[in-house]
Amino acid sequence: MTRKQLRPSLLSRRSLLRGAGTALLGAAGVGLVPGRFSRLLLPEGFGTASAAEDPPHDLFFAGTDGWMWLPETPAVGHFHPDVLAPPPFTTYIFGFRNVTGLTPAQRAAQKLKAQHSAPIWWVPQYDGTNEFRVALTNLGLGIRPDLTDAHTVHWHGFRNVVPFFDGEPSGSFGVPAGRVFVYAFRPRHPGTYMYHCHVEDTEHVQMGMTGIVFVRPLQDGNTALYPSGKYAYNDGDGSTGFDREFVMFLSEVWAESHWCDAHIQLPEWSDYRVDFGLLNGRVWPDTIAPNGSIDPFHPVTDASGDLLPPGGIERLKYQPFSSLVTCNAGERVLLRFANLGFREASMATVGLRLRVVGKDATLLRGRDGTDGSYEAQHLSFGAGEAIDAIFTAPPHSGGSGPDVYVLHDRAYRRSDHAAGGNAGGRRTEIRVFPPGTLPPQGFPNT
Repeated sequence: MTRKQLRPSLLSRRSLLRGAGTALLGAAGVGLVPGRFSRLLLPEGFGTASAAEDPPHDLFFAGTDGWMWLPETPAVGHFHPDVLAPPPFTTYIFGFRNVTGLTPAQRAAQKLKAQHSAPIWWVPQYDGTNEFRVALTNLGLGIRPDLTDAHTVHWHGFRNVVPFFDGEPSGSFGVPAGRVFVYAFRPRHPGTYMYHCHVEDTEHVQMGMTGIVFVRPLQDGNTALYPSGKYAYNDGDGSTGFDREFVMFLSEVWAESHWCDAHIQLPEWSDYRVDFGLLNGRVWPDTIAPNGSIDPFHPVTDASGDLLPPGGIERLKYQPFSSLVTCNAGERVLLRFANLGFREASMATVGLRLRVVGKDATLLRGRDGTDGSYEAQHLSFGAGEAIDAIFTAPPHSGGSGPDVYVLHDRAYRRSDHAAGGNAGGRRTEIRVFPPGTLPPQGFPNT
């Protein structure tokens, strides 16, 4: 039975959400009458084609649909690759795109050009003045124009959020197609978080509207505690200081649900299984392929605003983030893990031990100062959980090239999919070079 056949009723979950959102907007005066909040919900393309006339923001995201690439795997069946997918892509997705700095015309051209995973971004801890703003526009769905779903940015685990900006549609509201909303955040707690669309959240999270965000502590810049002046938390003693940091965002693809959304079908969510375990939106060996645009505040695009294929690899055009870890011997490396799959993960290093210093954006230290950090070679964590772990790169062996260590998910079906060409899942490499080989890190995951 198709989704359209299941929609004869005037009352559905989606219509209820739209109605609730409209009622809430009316109560708040948003976009309906002039007032304090009237500028926050604006029509896309308002004013002229000048991006300078956009509402004040630090980042500008767009919600839409698109295509990504995953290897052919016989065990999946006819759902994958999707016959509708334009070569070289295989899998239908929803997602966010970073459209910061683009004109309204360029933003509109990004419809059907979603990415997975969503943009990596970071903010400084709130110091009483530095409120952070994220504008979100909804470009609509190119493959499914019949679905008029709103989109939101819900910052998972964010404490003391103002409900109006929470992105959970029963307490705030969703951004309908063709509109723009500006979220305002005052991030008071450093650490690693994740964000996702909270409208039809089971579907939209699985389809790819997920990403990672982290908060840098006020302690950053203090070189007296650790030479780099970079820290995961306000530790007061340099124990969370690091030289390099790498995001490890975990997500999953159930191929049948993606096929169903492209072909106007309803998946049976109780049949859910993990066909692909993803690390930063890719599977092995693409996890060690080059990055695409990594700086969220100055994204690199072509003249139309579209993404450029990382390293010229066309199939990874909408999967821009590498998981390759590179460092010099003796350096401290921070790994920021966040899991927005629906299954537990167990990430393990081979030959390296990690010190877990934070969980769910909380420093592992008691109120009396007791150190709660611990060492481990594998980290187990469930859906919606985040872990901050640091390792010190061991001495280099002295051979040619870097020493290579493996980081992978110990759950076999999420680390190796038995696909052609030895394609796997959540697996990447940690490459340790002789001291002084690599220059200081400019951005995470570089």
